[in-house]
Amino acid sequence: QVEEGAVSLWNWAVTKHTSSVVNDEQRAKLRFVACRLVCLCGGSDPPEGTIRRQILMAMKTGKGWIDIGKADIADGFLEIAMSSIEKLYAKLLKGSNGEADIDVHKADVEKNVFKVLSYQAESVFAQGDFQKAVMCVQRCKDMLMKLPKETCYLSILCYNFGVETYEWKRYEQSSFWLSQSYDIGKMDMKYSVGKEMQAKVLRLLATAYFEWDCNLYLDKALKAINLANQENLHPAGLFLKVKILLKSGASDEDINSAVAEFLHHKMSLDFCLNIAKLLLEHGRESVGFDFLKSLPERFESSPDLGRITLLHIEFLLQNERELLAKQKVEEIIVGHYTGKQLLPEALNQLHIILWDRAAKHYEAKSYSEALHWYNYSVSFYTPGQIDQNLAKLQRNMASCYLHLKQVDKAKEAAKEAERCDPNSIFTKFSVYKIAVIEKDADKAVEAVIEMGKLAEKPCQHEDKLRADEDTGTNLLSLAAQIALENEQQVVAIKALEYLSERLQDCRQSFAALKCLVRLMLSKIMAEDEEKRDEDINSMLTYLTLAHKKLAESFTEEQFTGDMRILEAHWFRKVAWNLAVQFRGCPEKIRDFFLLSFKLSQFCPSDKAVLIAQKTCLLMAAAVDLEMGRQQVIPSEQTQLLTQALQHLQACKEIWKVLKLTGDFAKDPTDTLLLLYEFEARSKLNDPTLHNLMESVWEQPQIEVKTLEIIASLAMESPARYPVLCKKALKSALNLHRKQAVIDAVKFSKCVHSLINLSLPTGLTDLDACVLQEVWYYFEDALSIVSSTDAYPEMEILWLMTRAWNTGIFLYTVGKYKEAGQWCGLGMRFLNHLGSLKKSYE
Repeated sequence: QVEEGAVSLWNWAVTKHTSSVVNDEQRAKLRFVACRLVCLCGGSDPPEGTIRRQILMAMKTGKGWIDIGKADIADGFLEIAMSSIEKLYAKLLKGSNGEADIDVHKADVEKNVFKVLSYQAESVFAQGDFQKAVMCVQRCKDMLMKLPKETCYLSILCYNFGVETYEWKRYEQSSFWLSQSYDIGKMDMKYSVGKEMQAKVLRLLATAYFEWDCNLYLDKALKAINLANQENLHPAGLFLKVKILLKSGASDEDINSAVAEFLHHKMSLDFCLNIAKLLLEHGRESVGFDFLKSLPERFESSPDLGRITLLHIEFLLQNERELLAKQKVEEIIVGHYTGKQLLPEALNQLHIILWDRAAKHYEAKSYSEALHWYNYSVSFYTPGQIDQNLAKLQRNMASCYLHLKQVDKAKEAAKEAERCDPNSIFTKFSVYKIAVIEKDADKAVEAVIEMGKLAEKPCQHEDKLRADEDTGTNLLSLAAQIALENEQQVVAIKALEYLSERLQDCRQSFAALKCLVRLMLSKIMAEDEEKRDEDINSMLTYLTLAHKKLAESFTEEQFTGDMRILEAHWFRKVAWNLAVQFRGCPEKIRDFFLLSFKLSQFCPSDKAVLIAQKTCLLMAAAVDLEMGRQQVIPSEQTQLLTQALQHLQACKEIWKVLKLTGDFAKDPTDTLLLLYEFEARSKLNDPTLHNLMESVWEQPQIEVKTLEIIASLAMESPARYPVLCKKALKSALNLHRKQAVIDAVKFSKCVHSLINLSLPTGLTDLDACVLQEVWYYFEDALSIVSSTDAYPEMEILWLMTRAWNTGIFLYTVGKYKEAGQWCGLGMRFLNHLGSLKKSYE
């Protein structure tokens, strides 16, 4: 039952493999199982049929594993097969009747032994055991006398071994196997592999000797290839013979003899050209050129005849026989216009040869000669033809003309290039070069703009040179360099603008931006102030781009942190200097300060950088406040004041950190932050303003001037905070009184403001409390007036007039007592008037 199941499994695997249900490896595994089961079921004395089945299954299983590259698994099954063959032979001998039966059984068994040995040879060969493989093949070879039909099989097996070892560059082993293949192949001509196969074996054998060591095995290589050519004349054999002779340094006479061998046979043009190339590449000019000269007659009816001339030209040029090469080219040009045109492929090849030669002369600065070769190429184009290669050709010619100072001819060539390929960045570059040389800045700028646009487009079919994505960038870089060399600043700026945006390499990008900034700075310095606006805007754009590139640079490994810091410092200082330098436009000043701040964020936060950041933000806030004071549109004023607050908030954070680094007792930053914030919040009618001021009143070190500015700002439109104003003025007045020497002028102004705030002109009713408060201010002023002669006389006069007028007002409303007091107060100030006293007495 098990045996039947195993056989069924075997047959199922065969059927399913045929219908591609299972692959080679799956079939090998199924056979593995089936074969094992059959072997287990055999017993100690299995019948002949079982043994034959075991032999067949073991051989095929082993071969299956070899075929899928698992030769080590195959060995066990091949041994089982050999062991089973021995059992079968013993069984057959036991049951034989006479000598004739024994011979039949022997022949039957030997076929299986041969197969197993050949499979074992494959297995050990695959496992790299050369000696075992040789032994197995030798045993097979010894059996060929009895099994002549296997000659072809064994010969091909050795050939395959030879091919594999040749590919592995094991030339010694390869030559052995190939020799064996050839020897076996001629053991029985009836069952031989045939002359073609024998020649193939010998050619590979000659190649193995040639590549192993041509000098050492020259004779063997030549013997093998001569034998191959005798067996079956083949172009590959003839080619190899010439190759071996050339390598060995044979004389021209020997080479000629080898070439003469195939001149009587019909060989293809490709083969003959390859032989010619081989001869000429090995410096056999005499033999090579003679052979080439014989080919036109041999292939005169071939449409590909031009290829012979092309090869002739190519090798004439390689041997610096340029005059002869020119004659050949001119012959082709004449033929082109007399009905003997080259095939398209050959014509393309000719163009390549001509351009290569022209390029060589161009590199050697022989521009006239380069033009000569380019003109040959032009000869094959018809007038008015539109072709991208013609455009490239015209551009190359334009470059030559420019070097020869023939600008008009260069312009004609560039114009022709534009006609053929107007959307090529290379064509625009040619136009650009001519414009720069002619100092036509407008046309040069126009060309650069076109180049910039084309550089942004994806590459389509552009000259095949556009395979490099950096082509556009390289051309723009070159354009900038040419403009600078020709002192065309405006053109260089435009080229660098496109370049700085396109460059992916950070170092190159920053180098371009720096160059651009320097150029624009020198341009701005040379301009009148009214013409600077556009260029200053450009500077803002460049610095903004620098900031963007710095942010992107973190993804580039080659651009180190130190490099980033150096670039950031350079650009932030430029932005700072521009902010300081151009005071004409507050908005630009602010933008430069803000850019300087943003750029400085890529620098380490040391003390110097923190001070710079603080100052930038303070200045930006100051500019926004100044612009807010002058703005009449409420929404825009609100926007400016809000921006100022944002800058101040960022500044406060930096200032907190900065104060930890040293003593800033004399630094006015705290005061400026307070005043700027007060102004912004008061004009925005910010509800948090009073909270801000609560902390201010508690400050012991606040200055009089600060309080006076706060008072002024509290009443500056659109702000109106009279209570805060009065509180600030009172605090200022208190501080004035505490001075060892009172500044009478400042004191007078403070009192003046307080009285005006408390007792506005034009009131129709006066509260007693208000009058009492104001009375104290007058009394304060009088005490100071009495104690110093420094009190301004006009202020005394103003105090006298206000007190008197208050008294008169009170009199008119029937408050006679109070009226008398205020009029009396005014009279007390009269006594302190100087030159004006008599006028008012």
